[in-house]
Amino acid sequence: MSLTYTAGSLVAARGREWVVLPESAADMLVLRPLGGSEDDIAAVFPAFEEVRPAEFAAPSPSDVGDQRSAGLLRTALRIGFRSGAGPFRSLASIAVEPRAYQLVPLLMALRQRTVRLLISDDVGIGKTIEAGLIAKELLAQGEATRLTVLCSPSLAEQWQSELREKFGIEAELVLASTVSRLERGLDLGQSLFDRHPYTIISTDFIKSTRHREDFVRHCPDLVIVDEAHSCVTADDAGQGAASGTNQLRHELLRKVSADPDRHLLLLTATPHSGKESAFRNLLGLVRPELATLDLESPAGRARLAEHFVARKRADVREYLTKEDGLADDSLVQRTAFPSDRWTKDEPYKLTPEYRALLDDAIAYARDRVAAAGEQGRREARIAWWSVIALLRSMVSSPAAAAQTLKTRSESATARTAQEADALGAPVAADSADNDRLEGMDVAPGAAESEEAGARLLELSERAAELVGPAGDAKLKALTRHLKGLIADGYSPIVFCRYIPTAEYLATQLEGKLGRRTKIAAVTGTLSPQQRLERIEQLAAESAGDAGAGGAAPDPAARRVLIATDCLSEGVNLQHHFDAVVHYDLAWNPTRHDQREGRVDRYGQKRDQVRVITMFGEDNGIDGKVLEVLFMKHRQIMKDLGISVSVPDETASGVTDAVVEWLLLHGRQGSQESLFDLDGHQESLDRIEREWNSAAEREKTSRSKYAQRAIHPEEVAREVAAVRAALGGAEEVRDFAVEALRDLDALVRDPADGTGDFTAQAGGAPAGLRDALAATLGGRLVEEDRQIPFRTTPAIGRGEAALVRTDPAIGAIASYVLDSALDANTPGPRPARRCGVVTTDAVTVRTTLLLVRYRFHLTLPSRTGERQLVAEDARLLAYEGMPSRARWLDDDATAALLAARATGNTHEQLVRNQIARDLGALPDLAGHLTEYGTRLASELDASHRRVRKANEEIVRGLKVVPQEPADVLGVYVYLPQQPAAASASTVSGAEA
Repeated sequence: MSLTYTAGSLVAARGREWVVLPESAADMLVLRPLGGSEDDIAAVFPAFEEVRPAEFAAPSPSDVGDQRSAGLLRTALRIGFRSGAGPFRSLASIAVEPRAYQLVPLLMALRQRTVRLLISDDVGIGKTIEAGLIAKELLAQGEATRLTVLCSPSLAEQWQSELREKFGIEAELVLASTVSRLERGLDLGQSLFDRHPYTIISTDFIKSTRHREDFVRHCPDLVIVDEAHSCVTADDAGQGAASGTNQLRHELLRKVSADPDRHLLLLTATPHSGKESAFRNLLGLVRPELATLDLESPAGRARLAEHFVARKRADVREYLTKEDGLADDSLVQRTAFPSDRWTKDEPYKLTPEYRALLDDAIAYARDRVAAAGEQGRREARIAWWSVIALLRSMVSSPAAAAQTLKTRSESATARTAQEADALGAPVAADSADNDRLEGMDVAPGAAESEEAGARLLELSERAAELVGPAGDAKLKALTRHLKGLIADGYSPIVFCRYIPTAEYLATQLEGKLGRRTKIAAVTGTLSPQQRLERIEQLAAESAGDAGAGGAAPDPAARRVLIATDCLSEGVNLQHHFDAVVHYDLAWNPTRHDQREGRVDRYGQKRDQVRVITMFGEDNGIDGKVLEVLFMKHRQIMKDLGISVSVPDETASGVTDAVVEWLLLHGRQGSQESLFDLDGHQESLDRIEREWNSAAEREKTSRSKYAQRAIHPEEVAREVAAVRAALGGAEEVRDFAVEALRDLDALVRDPADGTGDFTAQAGGAPAGLRDALAATLGGRLVEEDRQIPFRTTPAIGRGEAALVRTDPAIGAIASYVLDSALDANTPGPRPARRCGVVTTDAVTVRTTLLLVRYRFHLTLPSRTGERQLVAEDARLLAYEGMPSRARWLDDDATAALLAARATGNTHEQLVRNQIARDLGALPDLAGHLTEYGTRLASELDASHRRVRKANEEIVRGLKVVPQEPADVLGVYVYLPQQPAAASASTVSGAEA
């Protein structure tokens, strides 16, 4: 007759112990190894394999450790938890430790039956992490079963990497370049979106009618939309290409959001920078009723606050402080954003030869526009975009100019004036919302017909002769600025507009910046994956063989990246670079913000990021763009503390005025203010009003719609509960240092205040080396290089974060725990399950117990009840003998971990004391059971508190402790006696 096992009970099978999971049936047990992960789950059939009840073995009195054993074993155990019993099911299984402020959107989400959020935190705060937390939690709870991220194609691989590496979600890329391969693997009649539960979809790809309708029919129950502001249009939007694209996306999202049961997360750092109607349309995607809310009324703002979170860096730089309404600063969390950007505008003057070339190019442009204006509207627009392409390339570099002058204009193929604008504008302009960055760095063409070829060819040949610092003063100035940055210890990125310019700079700068400086170029000629590989290769090369054989990295090594705007969005570069040089002035300041945001973000180790903006003071273009657009942009940012995107109409209006002025007046009028020129004052006044209006809307929204749905005190309560269950950063760091040293790794702790340290694992046991190699890279461990351990969760490749969810920390913890449970493990064993310490930290005999509790959870959800088994580790302590135990409170119990041996303990006394407590464990069973029941009640209250706004979600919630609890460790603390110890003793620090 087969036995029936309840969920959470222990069984023995296949030579090891297992935990029974709720998915089990009478004829099949679903089991997870005791202390194992979800990856180790197995099915066992009792009819064919021996399965018997099991009990967790008590510690052995012959396997005694020192006074640090309890702390090391507890931390190793907690780090290994991947199924915590608290209300956040996912926090134990992700490879990132979220900042406290990043829990706010998660708490907001858990209070909604169907999650609908607009997350509009500032650039660099971590919207991807916040969305990933919500997605992982909804999937873990069974509230969602499938996931799609809609984003621009340039961000797709970064999203894939973030979801995989930080949240363990393996998502398939659905792009124009991958869809054919994916569709070949489908069954007859099967949808691509049914076949793959987790997908990242290019918004460009999904615009096609066939795929759009298929996606809507088979849309997952959880959708994340990145850069959501580009997916709506204003009610009075024009008919341009960008507007048409946004209308298609808006139509798609209206259909997606129409299902009231679908979870929807909209992410954007700029929700209000466009027109008010566009913002209302964005709110309408969250909830239809939000689009018509009276946001001037307190009730309307309170309703919006349930779905909208928008914070800038100053709001979260220090969080959970007394200023946030808390009683003290005990839970304060400081986030290391760069404190400021050091910015400087650096002018340069053209060489005489370059000035002559530019003057001739302007003369050609003037003639061409005048002639085309007499031929008709279509010809005029073609000429206009060809002229802009010519002038922009000319001030970029001689290489870009030479290429443009030999290439036919894309707009020359247009059949109408509207088509000419649609073809010419994306190539010539720098739209704030232009997500078609792919292909936008190709040098545009200026030639319109065969008749113009001879004159342009002559200009092209002259441009080619100006290559190099002798003819190109801009290149010479860049070399000087880069040398200054490198001398000050910075590793800069140089942003260019065009591919020929980037390649030209990489060639010209080679060997000019010092022997230890490595240079690489990344442009749109590379695929997104190749770009990342090129950057990682540059980072490795710039460090040379640093760390090989234990050698320290070369402090003089520097790297310089030359890039086009294919890297201005999506790719986070703060780990390798800390300065930005704008070699080519963009025609929209928002593009500069995007470039600088690649390095000025959370995880940047520099407190101050440097930014140099180069401009030609005598080329007739840069000075005016800087004067009108950038100065105004910077003033608004200074006033508001955040960046406000420049409306595209504003930027294009300014640059059109600049080009018109240049064609009329030439470079000679370059000292005149654009505002003083006749014919432009009215349009510039209008531009000023539009921009001020956008800034005022942003300022109003930041104060009016500030996040008030979740009070910091609520966040603090949950942060404290999470830390109690899973541990904090300081505990993890101490554990890593002690464990690595005990395992014979070479640890270098500079004690410089950062908390960072390095370790070489060459002397560690083979099992640990193999585990570290799997997470950090085989070469790093095999060559015994220094492994950097960082206090920040934002790390680079080959580094480990001192957070419990980092894979390298998990590998160390797993080895410590396994070796503690197996007394036959060869080599060093940092933690043991027993210990006796003589110390002045206690005045009476005190015993510390490390206890593991298992709970059977019943969690209601929209899709029905879920049965789960979760674990928790707790410390309990009592004074006196077990039969008359006086139990200590939690604070006094935790303080025992800091106790250190102050005297020696006789070997026989160690054995007697441990044997006494181990023999009395049955007497403590009643208290351990009572504590488990109380803990279950606290967990039940925590689940209900987090979901307090939704009674439907908590109805039927149960948390039941599984008996008996597992006693993992028993540690006895004896008070210091005045008498000298016997000669035959065991040191308390070495026992």
